[in-house]
Amino acid sequence: MFDTIIEVTGTAEQIWRYRTPVGRTVALAAPVFQIGGVAREAVLREVRQVGEARVLRNGCREVVYAGAFVNDATLTLELIFRQAADNPVIRFCYRLCSSGTHRLTKAGGSDQLRYLGVSLRHFPAVKEVAFSEFNEMVHSYVPAENVLEARHFAHEQRVMGPMLVGQNAESTLLLAYEHGSQAPDAFLQFHMAADRQVELRATKGNYFHGQPLDAEHAYQTIWMDMAMVDGNEDALAGAFRTFILKYQTENSASRRPYIFYNTWAFQERNKCWNGQAYLDSMRQERIMQEIEVAHRMGIDVFVLDTGWYEKTGDWQVDLQRFPDGLKSVKAKLDAYGMKLGLWFGPLHAAMSSRMLAAHADCCMSQHGEAPRPFPVWETEGSVNLCLTTRYADGFADELIRLVREVGVSYFKWDAIGQYGCDIDGHGHGGAENSARERAECYAFELPRAMAHVVDRLCAACPEAIVDFDVTEGGRCFGLGFLAAGKYFLINNGPYYSNYNIPIPREMWNNIFVHPGAARPWVCRTPLAFDKWLPSVLFLTHYLPDDPANSQRINIASLILGQNGIWGDLLAISEEGIARFGQLLLLYKQVLDDITRATLRRSGQVSGSPEVYTKIDPATGRGCVVLFAGPGEYHYLTAQRVDPRAWASDGATVSRNPDGTALIRAQMTQADACIVLFGVEYV
Repeated sequence: MFDTIIEVTGTAEQIWRYRTPVGRTVALAAPVFQIGGVAREAVLREVRQVGEARVLRNGCREVVYAGAFVNDATLTLELIFRQAADNPVIRFCYRLCSSGTHRLTKAGGSDQLRYLGVSLRHFPAVKEVAFSEFNEMVHSYVPAENVLEARHFAHEQRVMGPMLVGQNAESTLLLAYEHGSQAPDAFLQFHMAADRQVELRATKGNYFHGQPLDAEHAYQTIWMDMAMVDGNEDALAGAFRTFILKYQTENSASRRPYIFYNTWAFQERNKCWNGQAYLDSMRQERIMQEIEVAHRMGIDVFVLDTGWYEKTGDWQVDLQRFPDGLKSVKAKLDAYGMKLGLWFGPLHAAMSSRMLAAHADCCMSQHGEAPRPFPVWETEGSVNLCLTTRYADGFADELIRLVREVGVSYFKWDAIGQYGCDIDGHGHGGAENSARERAECYAFELPRAMAHVVDRLCAACPEAIVDFDVTEGGRCFGLGFLAAGKYFLINNGPYYSNYNIPIPREMWNNIFVHPGAARPWVCRTPLAFDKWLPSVLFLTHYLPDDPANSQRINIASLILGQNGIWGDLLAISEEGIARFGQLLLLYKQVLDDITRATLRRSGQVSGSPEVYTKIDPATGRGCVVLFAGPGEYHYLTAQRVDPRAWASDGATVSRNPDGTALIRAQMTQADACIVLFGVEYV
């Protein structure tokens, strides 16, 4: 139990305090809003708790406090806190409301909003933890940790975060905000000052000039996170990782370690290698055959990628491809205990769709140009609708209908770029705001609108899971969407163009689409997120193709938490299918332990050896996987392990008197060694 205490005072220097069980405190300075052209600090009087604490579906308690501004009783600020009893992370946001005619304003077109201020003078070691750099080498978002030195404070540097970590000899502090974009396109930044004061400020798009503050349009900030632990950074990272896994969202199904299969890889191969259309394989007969193989392999969620629908927007099953409307597919999946997943382009609505007819005023537009129809994966031409409008609820209703009528429980969302709408009247600015301001406000509001749809879906259908495809740059990547769903992180990885290699027009432009060791190097690189964010939230697809050593490499990679498979299932050998079935059945005995455990890596990605450990310290159960070229390798675990151990061919495990284990692995070629602790043989 952490028994972290929130003390709300309402003063300028400390609108509230975070106090640990041993009495260490951190004070947060009040937010500052520009209202009617004047900076208004939220200094409050008579701050009181509003109603009783509310217990959320994830076990957290939500407590709301409120107080009027000292210098203007028509302005009220609510402070909303969410907290779990056994975790030090406090999740909080503010809600500003006016009973008068107040409006938010900007100065010189720039946002004027300070979310918080904190002194770091007692934390000599400070670093930025950045999540949203899009690394062209692996064509994926990857984390980075950047040390902030005295010179950065002296020169009042700004960093995007979304996390700051401060450490001293006794404790470690975390500040974070929940939003998303691709670095360096910052919507918020941490501002440092020479006195080691840090402020989180809006940079652009956080609101529009003239935004009303009446009860119907009260301004709610993004969610922020704060924590302090007695101990070092690893202790803090473990606590934050647990918070993300268990307490950040009420949509708990998104955190379950299912194993996913997606049809797209064969659809793409069929187009690029076989000269067929992308949708030629999207037929009931083939899908039923794939389900048989997927079941034998141990798949939990079977995902039909694009082409299952007649047209976008209405999202009705294409009866030419699936004559009974997916009933046979769903019945077969049910018989095998598997879940149904479907692909969606959440912004798309076909020109003849009922959705477009009912939401014509919600069409996205930029630069004053009328939207132009475009084909969506060999289906009818579509236009994009704006998710910051009433269309969001229309789309949510459509997803809820599909849960109830078709039985889908997993939703893959694709093709959602951060920018795309600057029209007035869509909730991100009006005619009095510039097109640039409206575009920035749309980009800021987009991840919040996406989360709104997911939350509505999951409130009605708690087993629903939504993955947001961030396999291309320019997506709103960060902590924000994780409060609603999870990420579809890597499909095929880099293109030839990422490496400045020209290719003939008719060639497949993805590089890493073949079996072997190279593709998993790319896919394993973002596992570095797992220190702070569980890898189960970053779905990545590995190939099941023969030969055996490639299959072992891919299985060893996916069991580290990314849990995705795609490829040509009908071309896998019987031996290969059996190999997947055996190894994934063993994995499922300890997958909850692996999900809870923080990943530790020894060696570099693509090195020999490259070793990963995911062992739950509370149970000693989990895995060690070793990737290497030909040779003999030894690895000693740092943790005590469960005495029940299973090892793949070529590996032996010896238990030491102190409870640790020594692994010896003999490789004859590029391969992987898998050791699972805490399993029964199958």
